[in-house]
Amino acid sequence: MTAEYTATVSENATADPLVGRLLDGRYQIRSRIARGGMATVYLATDLRLERRVAVKIMHGHLADDAAFRERFIREARSAARLAHPNVVAVFDQGEDQRMAYLVMEYLPGMTLRELLQEHRVLTTEQTFDIMEAVLSGLAAAHKAGIVHRDLKPENVMLADDGRIKIGDFGLARAVSANTATGAALLGTIAYLSPELVTRGTADARSDIYAIGIMMYEMLTGEQPYKGEQPVQIAYQHANSTVPAPSLKNPRVPAELDELVLWATARHPEDRPADARMLLDQLFETHSSLMTALPGTGSDTGARTAVFPGIGRQTTGETMAYAAMPHDTGETMVLGRRGPRAAAEAPTTAVSRTTQTLQIQSVRRRRRGWLWLLLVLVLALGGAFAGWWFGFGPGGRVAIPDVTNASVEVATGMLTDEGFTVLEPEQDYSTTIAAGNVIRTDPAIGSLELKGAGVHLVVSQGPRSIPVPQDIIGQQLADAADELGALGFVVDSKPESATRVYHEQPYGVVLDYTGPDGTSLQGVADLPEQSAIAFTISAGPIPDVSGQPVDAATSMLNGVGLQVGGTTEDFSDTVQAGSVIKIVPPHDGDLLYGEAVTLDVSKGPQLFAIPDVTGETIKKAIKDLQDAGFKVADPGMPEPFQNIYKVKAISPGPGEMKPKGTVVTITDFGT
Repeated sequence: MTAEYTATVSENATADPLVGRLLDGRYQIRSRIARGGMATVYLATDLRLERRVAVKIMHGHLADDAAFRERFIREARSAARLAHPNVVAVFDQGEDQRMAYLVMEYLPGMTLRELLQEHRVLTTEQTFDIMEAVLSGLAAAHKAGIVHRDLKPENVMLADDGRIKIGDFGLARAVSANTATGAALLGTIAYLSPELVTRGTADARSDIYAIGIMMYEMLTGEQPYKGEQPVQIAYQHANSTVPAPSLKNPRVPAELDELVLWATARHPEDRPADARMLLDQLFETHSSLMTALPGTGSDTGARTAVFPGIGRQTTGETMAYAAMPHDTGETMVLGRRGPRAAAEAPTTAVSRTTQTLQIQSVRRRRRGWLWLLLVLVLALGGAFAGWWFGFGPGGRVAIPDVTNASVEVATGMLTDEGFTVLEPEQDYSTTIAAGNVIRTDPAIGSLELKGAGVHLVVSQGPRSIPVPQDIIGQQLADAADELGALGFVVDSKPESATRVYHEQPYGVVLDYTGPDGTSLQGVADLPEQSAIAFTISAGPIPDVSGQPVDAATSMLNGVGLQVGGTTEDFSDTVQAGSVIKIVPPHDGDLLYGEAVTLDVSKGPQLFAIPDVTGETIKKAIKDLQDAGFKVADPGMPEPFQNIYKVKAISPGPGEMKPKGTVVTITDFGT
């Protein structure tokens, strides 16, 4: 598990379409932790065992690549074989809808890389603590026949509860499988052993070299080799000797200098055979330092050092070297912080590993007269290696970044670097325009020999997906699930949809539109990852006619409508102060949350009764009807209505009455 896989929830994780999904009917995806070049890691809940796990899901564009799938499965198998407290546990591996995934132990905390970025240089005691845990886990891997091949601070996890674990066995292989192809250089260049750079082979001693580089970085705050290009760093690994950490940090004890130099020896046979051997020596070195400085953890002061073959008496700034006594035959039992039985073993006893290193150190000091010749040989060898790796047939070149370039431009860039461009391959992409390069095979940035063949993977644009036509009438959540599962971008939140008042219940889909805003009813297909928007029902508008204004306002607010004001009109049917009708702000659909106006009744409109006294009955009836009133039957034949005249009416002339009021002729005569 690298730094990219730390338990820090990404800020844009909420936009990930996999968040909230149930994977393989068991793992509920909660949030995205981080995204790497090969996979994305999510925080999930194992519903079956009710525990939090980390789920690594291979990127979709790598799912069809057999090499990546094999590497992904190899990580699961390699890590699953290791049951050790200092190795990140792998619980499960499988596929769901062509998505390969790996279920791992979830470790909230930080990586060694983040610790180094924060503190830069670690103390001797901190270095011992971390290295003992790392080497314990690595020793279990080597015992199981597994070489990690990608050890670096990013792959060392420091959990919040104090546990230290190594993870990310994505490049792991069996110890016996030491013949590698170009994939061997997939490890981080700063930690690659010389044999990996020059021959592409790796075994347990290659992991030891990476451990030594990590120790150097922990003690000095920087890596031993630097360069503007990866090939420059690789050249130094192949041709240089790692300097002693104390040259950068004088506080580093000489014993740790020797330990780092032993682990980073250029020739594999000069290094510890595996992590267990280095771990044993680490325990012994720690024990010797604690014995030399009883009751303290200081890195300075006068002390007698017991480390690979050398005893150093330090007083002030003067150092004298003395050969250590030969093996006494007695056994020293070592623990995590020193000898387990210090009282039972002499303080001058050393292990067989220490004696071997002692002999090597003495021999090196006696060969001082050979240094001049050695320097000349190294200079000639370095010049030859520089030509071989820089300009000759052994040179390795990083594949340039041609992402999103046209085929012609990408071909030119690769040709300029000395690669042979093979027949392009095709793949779909939602982010790269059709005709442009998505990636290369081998991957961008990998180191390959000059003249190696490179495939360009060219975008066909996004794949087309049929648009389902059964969306209208579904509930919003169901419609969003159906379209999202097909590969469209949808939002299932009601507030993100257009809500209009309709006779359908709340949340029912009334229409759905594509990126251009047109309805998708009758549309055959769309590109994947197209954004689809919904129009849903906000429910029916309640009938507030005849209701008092306060009651009507409360009813409308209850369904999301606002009342922006009132108007008044006469009404012969609605009593004064009650609502006649709702007045919308515009024609067309009424949107959720809009403001409407209430038309409130002033009651019926009143008009004066015309004065028809003195008129004939027939003319009086006509004048009253023309004024909007009704006239009661006078009970007189029509011929006589032209003779008799009106003397009195009820209601009387001038009284204010609503139109339609019945007027009765109460008296008439000739």
